[in-house]
Amino acid sequence: MTRRQPFGRPFATFWLALAFAMSAPSAFALPQQATAPTTAAPTNAAPAPPAWDQLTPADREALIVPLRERWNDADADHRQRMLDHARQWKTMTPEQRKAAHKGMHRWSNMTPEQRDHARELYERMRSMPPDERRALREKWRAMTPEQKKAWLDEHPPKP
Repeated sequence: MTRRQPFGRPFATFWLALAFAMSAPSAFALPQQATAPTTAAPTNAAPAPPAWDQLTPADREALIVPLRERWNDADADHRQRMLDHARQWKTMTPEQRKAAHKGMHRWSNMTPEQRDHARELYERMRSMPPDERRALREKWRAMTPEQKKAWLDEHPPKP
């Protein structure tokens, strides 16, 4: 079965990416006041792209066109989800955004079978009582990569 992603991989996989952030519960926590990172750019790096207000109208339009097309092609439910995801993203801390990006990158590199397994595990997690879910997250964080792989092998997706 092919899953349609009507408004692009980042939005469609956002919730599943959060499932993979189980080992980083901060992705599920209520956001704190966000602050800008204070790290200096390396001296050999290319200059940082300009701020939005410094972009030319043509550059802004080039960035907006793909989103406008996805928005116009989406039905009302998908538009609402896109809007909800954008609002949630805006409230996330830089660390939470980094964890979400990491999960999205991991998702994009998965095989279809791995994605199906992840979806099934995500559904199992959603149906667990909060205390059990919390205990499993803590247990998962304490596991080595080998133990995590063994656990995943012991909990295959349902046929």
